[in-house]
Amino acid sequence: MARSSNQKLKLLALRQILLERTDEDHPLTVPELIDALEQQDISAERKSIYDDMEALRTFGLDVLSRKGKSPGWFVGERPFQLAELKLLVDAVQSSRFITQRKSSDLIRKLESLASVHQARQLQRQVYVDRRVKSMNESVYYNIDKLHAAIAAGRAITFKYFEYNVRKERVFRREGKRYAVSPYGLIWDDEKYYLAGYDHRACQMRHYRVDKMAELAVTCLPRQGDESCKSFDLASYSQKHFGMFSGREGQVTLRCQNRLVGVVLDRFGQESILAPDGEEHFTVTVPAVVSPQFLGWVFGLGDGVRLTAPGWAVEAFQSHLTSVQAQYV
Repeated sequence: MARSSNQKLKLLALRQILLERTDEDHPLTVPELIDALEQQDISAERKSIYDDMEALRTFGLDVLSRKGKSPGWFVGERPFQLAELKLLVDAVQSSRFITQRKSSDLIRKLESLASVHQARQLQRQVYVDRRVKSMNESVYYNIDKLHAAIAAGRAITFKYFEYNVRKERVFRREGKRYAVSPYGLIWDDEKYYLAGYDHRACQMRHYRVDKMAELAVTCLPRQGDESCKSFDLASYSQKHFGMFSGREGQVTLRCQNRLVGVVLDRFGQESILAPDGEEHFTVTVPAVVSPQFLGWVFGLGDGVRLTAPGWAVEAFQSHLTSVQAQYV
């Protein structure tokens, strides 16, 4: 490129140099800025640099200058502070639904929002106990497609699979496509689930997003029965422990007072707690009585007792008996 053509890029080049190479701890002096421009075949004079800085400041870039022991020009306020970028990097690194490769890609993009000096502080490895990354690279893009389908009120189709012991995909329904009308995405136990109306089963169901393949948004309008008109995503998520299916109903628990926080964390602050003696309280909440729910109750030991309805109590007793039988 001719030198005269490069001159037209002077202001843009200066902006990039400031964003990439400077921060409060690493300012660049005017001679250093002129030298950096020269490396891009762009000539500059001291006076023009001051004029350019004012133009960049008018444009909205927070360009600051400092005199004294460490003089120079640098970018002050950025769209993201360093502490905020560190938080985002930690979240990406520790997220289970993002694959390792996609995590690396996202972190590199986050690093570009800081100076090269600050970016070194973002190259962190966050240890999360027994963290397992997703094996499905397409989940990142599937989430975007699902949001678009929900916003547009369109039905979707996809293939649904499980993994066998050889870590190979085994498709359900012999590989036939599911047709579902999406109503919302749920984040539960560090996994994304889609809550939607299954066209074949004619009822609301949920699906692991990382187990979807060949997801496509159709031109068909979203379907649903009467229950879909009043569908409450928060209520649906709260009732399904770990997104396991089971019989739904109002269950009553008798708990020790020390478990108030546990119950409120699980069922919400609006739960009605009725005193039952000096050391206990009872609470009646909507729940799907699944193995996951029963496991949660069992995990609280003698601090909680499932008292109603009768069919839920019987389900708990049957579950305990079947588990015990494996150890006899």
